[in-house]
Amino acid sequence: MPGAPSARDFVRMRRRATGLLVAMAILFLVSRWSIDLHPAMGFLKAFAEAGMVGGLADWFAVTALFRHPLGLPIPHTAIIPTNKDRIGDTLAQFLRANFLTPSVVARRMGKVDVAAAIGRFLADPADTGLGRLRGGVSRMLADALEALDDGHLGHNLKEALTDRLLELNVSPMLGQAIEAAMREGRHIPLQTGILERIGVVLNQNEMTIRDLVHERSGRLLRWTGLDENVADAIINALYKLVFDMADDPRHPLRLRFDEAIASVAERLQTDPEMQARVANWKAEIVANPAMQAWIGGLWEQGRAALLRAARDPQRVMAGRIGDALRRLGQTLQEDAALGALVNRFARRATVGLVSNYGDGIVRLVSDTVRGWDAEKITVRIEEAVGKDLQYIRINGTLVGGLVGLALHAVDVWL
Repeated sequence: MPGAPSARDFVRMRRRATGLLVAMAILFLVSRWSIDLHPAMGFLKAFAEAGMVGGLADWFAVTALFRHPLGLPIPHTAIIPTNKDRIGDTLAQFLRANFLTPSVVARRMGKVDVAAAIGRFLADPADTGLGRLRGGVSRMLADALEALDDGHLGHNLKEALTDRLLELNVSPMLGQAIEAAMREGRHIPLQTGILERIGVVLNQNEMTIRDLVHERSGRLLRWTGLDENVADAIINALYKLVFDMADDPRHPLRLRFDEAIASVAERLQTDPEMQARVANWKAEIVANPAMQAWIGGLWEQGRAALLRAARDPQRVMAGRIGDALRRLGQTLQEDAALGALVNRFARRATVGLVSNYGDGIVRLVSDTVRGWDAEKITVRIEEAVGKDLQYIRINGTLVGGLVGLALHAVDVWL
């Protein structure tokens, strides 16, 4: 665990500082009992006595930051747990004033080449640090996708897509699409293809037409064989009509057909009755079980594709998508104009986020600190900085001892 070595170091340094204080106390007792044996014992006693005073003073100061010394409710002690909320508010305001201001962010973002960073990220080989970062992000994405409630999320997406389809007014879009197709002549090949197909169907059903003419003809026509002539005339007329229409886009019947289609396109955009009819057709199509099954499968297909890409990012990067991303990365690094555009967009977007959500971030920090347990946060802070604070106790003990030694020397010499 990352935090375990820090905690052990803190405990070890605290024992050293306390051990040095205890050593000073023992040295003080020994020198006091042996004060008459030699004049140097006075210097030793002064050193130990001042060292105890300095060590105890710094122990009190360090301990008072995190808790009440010896459990006594002394005023202005246990500073961090007592003032946790105020510390959080001050930290949040510090972040707001010094980091989350549009001017600071804009100045900082002006020095960051976002386009080049994105370009390197996309273009670097897989064995680089950025490639490993891609792999880590991919694994994280795969874990997140697998952790989702697949059935519940798929159901929600299906309902959302169904509702969106039902709300969509497709009539005007269909009308505009038909008008655009006719204006550009894209309907002509379709008409020609339909007419050619009609010619094929007519050829395949020629005997059926002859049988119908024979059945509908009178006895006289059948007895004289004129029904065959009538059938031939009808079939030839149909062939001529179909082939003439297929060969001539300006054929009168085709123009009449164009007028009818144009009328439908206009009604789709302006006629409420036609729009209501199309909406009913659309609702019936959306409610069809086959359509619902297709909509429900979209999430599964998309999720499966994302999982395949996330589990094997190098395979994706080796395909066409990977080639496109690498080319994009190279372009971002080489095209100065495009890079400037991306950097400007990133700067404006970041400044906009700070302007719109800076106060929210500040409240988040403040509220988060308020929600922390005072005892736990005190222990964590003490473990994080306590090792250095124990050096203060050690230095206070030694410096106090040296000051006491110096004062005793001055007293003896004077």
